[in-house]
Amino acid sequence: MTHPFPLQPLVHLSQQKNDAAIKKLGQLNRLKQSAQSKLDMLHQYRNDYQAKFRLAESNGMELQELLNFKNFICRLDDAIEQQSMVVSQAQLTLEQGRNELAETQRRMKSFDTLSQRHTMTEKKQEAKSEQLIQDEHNGRRSGIHKTVHSEEN
Repeated sequence: MTHPFPLQPLVHLSQQKNDAAIKKLGQLNRLKQSAQSKLDMLHQYRNDYQAKFRLAESNGMELQELLNFKNFICRLDDAIEQQSMVVSQAQLTLEQGRNELAETQRRMKSFDTLSQRHTMTEKKQEAKSEQLIQDEHNGRRSGIHKTVHSEEN
C-alpha cells in the first residue's frame, strides 16, 4: 500500500508560485519594453526636431524662434533623462523578477526531487512486500509438495 507524498501541498504551492513568477516576469518584461519604446521614440523625436532646427538655422531665423527651438530641445532632453531613469528602474525590476523566477524554479525542482525519491522508495517497499508475499506463497507450496511427497512414500 503506497503512502501519499506528505509534502504534496508544498509541491502544489511551489508550482503555483512558479506560475505566478512566470506571469509577473512577462508583465515586467512588457513594462520594460514599453518604457524602452517611449525612450526610443523620444530620442527619435529629438533627432528629428534637431534636424528641423539645423535646417531652420541655416535658412536664418529670428531670435525668438531660435529660443523656442532651444527651449523645446531642452525640455526633450529633460524628458529623455526622466524616461532613461524609468527604463533603468524597469530593468532593475525585471532582473529582480528573473531572480525570483529562478528561486521559485529551484524550490520547485527541490520538491520534485523529493517527490521522485518518495515515489522510488514507495515502489521499492511495494516490490519488497510483493516479494515477501511471493516467497511466503512459494514456501507454502513447497511445504505442501513435501507433505504430499512424504505421504506418497
